[in-house]
Amino acid sequence: MPLSEHEQRLLEQIERALVDDDPKFASTVRTGDRRQKARRKLQIGIGLVLVGLIVLVIGALEFWPLGVLGFLVMFGGAVLGILNYKNATGAVQPGAAPGPTGGSTAAGKGPKARRQPLKNRLEERFRRRYDQ
Repeated sequence: MPLSEHEQRLLEQIERALVDDDPKFASTVRTGDRRQKARRKLQIGIGLVLVGLIVLVIGALEFWPLGVLGFLVMFGGAVLGILNYKNATGAVQPGAAPGPTGGSTAAGKGPKARRQPLKNRLEERFRRRYDQ
């Protein structure tokens, strides 16, 4: 649904205010998708895994040092892919973002405690309702 003229003007005013207030942040946001670099690294990692696997198989059949080199390339590609997977896909780790209460701890059990999944919390509330 397209924006009305009034909404477009408001958006332009907000953009100008952002550029005036924090030009460095505005240029960072304006550059486009921030996940593009991570996606590219993920693709390179997948490619390296495939190339390393092929070199590993050829090295295992022909010349064993070539197989070791293939393994190292494959391992490097896997590490590159794993390190960039979260940023490339936008996946969020459980407990990484603070909940609606503003904290990431579960029921005040300390900073290392993990929040339970919603299903488990709802089941626990249901059980407590009949226990009381």
